[in-house]
Amino acid sequence: MENLPGEPLQEPLQMEMLAASLRADSTDNRAFLEALATKLSGSLPNQTTVTRHSSIFSRDHPVKEITVVIGDYQYHIGREKQGPIVTQRAKVVRGIVLKTEQIPVEQWINELASALAEEAAHSAQARNSLERFLLQ
Repeated sequence: MENLPGEPLQEPLQMEMLAASLRADSTDNRAFLEALATKLSGSLPNQTTVTRHSSIFSRDHPVKEITVVIGDYQYHIGREKQGPIVTQRAKVVRGIVLKTEQIPVEQWINELASALAEEAAHSAQARNSLERFLLQ
């Protein structure tokens, strides 16, 4: 089914576009985290927390961790200085983390994209945030 101009995207297509946008810079870990931090904090500022490495001797403050809260889940992605990227999903109920799982990066991207698309399907504000995310 085709979308007419100005019509919202069908959810599966929207999720694919989101996942592709999340994956865009994934070949360089540092650039990937910086781009992701910019996109997520710019489009979902109330749901995104970015933590940066800090050093007295460095002007550079690369991303250490990004946390995005959507519904009952927190999605974490981060890395220590030169380490590999680590991705986690945490189930949260009434502010209490019940379960945290480390998941593969590709699965993290797909789940976050799906959660964002689902949120956008139920909220005009989330849909506007999603459009900003895709346009960045």
